[in-house]
Amino acid sequence: MQIEFYGAAGEVTGSCHILTVRGKRVLLDCGMIQGGRDATERNRREFPFVAADIDAVVLSHAHIDHSGRLPLLVKRGFRGPIYTNAACRDLLPILWRDTADLGLREAERINRRREPDDPVVEPLYDLDDVERALKLVRALRYDTSYEPVPGLSLTLRDAGHILGSSSLLLACSDGGVQRTVVFSGDLGQYDSPILLDPYPFEQADLVIMESTYGDRLHRDRQATLAEFGQIIAAADASRGNVIIPAFAIGRSQEVLYVLGLHHEAWRLRDWQVFLDSPMAIEASRVYWNHIDRYDPEALRLRANFTAMPQLPNLSLCRTADESRAINRVRDHAIIIAGSGMCNGGRVLHHLKHNLPRPECHIVITGFQAPGTLGRALVDRLPAVRIHGELVRVSATVHTLGGLSAHGDQEDLLRWYGNFTNRPPVCLVHGELPQAQALRARLEARGGQAWIPVPGFVLDLSTLTEKGVRSS
Repeated sequence: MQIEFYGAAGEVTGSCHILTVRGKRVLLDCGMIQGGRDATERNRREFPFVAADIDAVVLSHAHIDHSGRLPLLVKRGFRGPIYTNAACRDLLPILWRDTADLGLREAERINRRREPDDPVVEPLYDLDDVERALKLVRALRYDTSYEPVPGLSLTLRDAGHILGSSSLLLACSDGGVQRTVVFSGDLGQYDSPILLDPYPFEQADLVIMESTYGDRLHRDRQATLAEFGQIIAAADASRGNVIIPAFAIGRSQEVLYVLGLHHEAWRLRDWQVFLDSPMAIEASRVYWNHIDRYDPEALRLRANFTAMPQLPNLSLCRTADESRAINRVRDHAIIIAGSGMCNGGRVLHHLKHNLPRPECHIVITGFQAPGTLGRALVDRLPAVRIHGELVRVSATVHTLGGLSAHGDQEDLLRWYGNFTNRPPVCLVHGELPQAQALRARLEARGGQAWIPVPGFVLDLSTLTEKGVRSS
């Protein structure tokens, strides 16, 4: 029995780990690498394993940095089942088809500009690969034990990150040796809107734990909401627009939920609200249909609604013409558009039109990977490049960490604190400074923590390192 770490080891994106039990290899996530100049090239590389040799995949949730290379895995020979929960299953077609479409358009753009002797660029995968991958997806119920391969018992628990996010309880048995591994997936904040809190595990022999915000605390939620209201009031006074780059799944729904709750208090009747993302529109329908994953407050509100969300001045923009028309609105527009890290999608056009305007406000609500336009905005660069043009940043940029779908350091420690036996931890899905800070806090509480690098292997029988060392 062993666990091998390949993706999201020493960085945030590209989640990918292999659990081996009785000779069967189970892939935990197969995510796309995002951010950085070499992300495209890294995603195209061969996997550090043979795709056809993987017996099964267990997927924690639908976000592209966890699921985005599964169609590529199928393209390269994987034919086993992909286990996840029903909500995640319903979100995957939305994300994968969009990713395939974006990849096709990007390849076409590059090929139009290539020199005659340059090789033709192919998309990472196409819609046929997506459809083949979707046929392999198997939906499991939360809180129910399954056996994906002999010697492995799998139970999905709620991670509270986005709809359909799971933490994985993996009970391994081989030759009389038994080990329990908990893979956190991505953990949400406690008491966040709509979703249930992360499940409190009590026992494990090893924990694989995300560390995205392992070195910092988010603002208090009430203070965050107060700041959000103040941003809208400032834009109202300056007669500007508010641009919110948002992930189509999770963040868009939460932002709409918050705007609906504060419609009167924030005087939103004076505004036009645009959800400019076909993917987010489709994802909102999935959210609406999976009330079994709602927290009690969301259930009470859901009982009084006939459609989600409740915003009388909300426009759902599906077509490119509808998106372009927004750019004629010079003030009192709240524009929620993808992508969440500003590394593509419709938000680029809105940023291009509004960043040079000092009366406008940009609201960053989630993690921004290094090398993305979103990180450049968070770092307050005076100018950024969009579609090859240098765009002056005169708008005010705000970072609302309190709306993040990821828990902060205290949330992560609170989640780990439920384990009564203080099991050792492998910290993944975090940049090195964040993981090191969380490791220090865990070790101060009597725990042992590794920070794996790609290729790090841990023997579950003895919980000792094999192969490449950790950081």
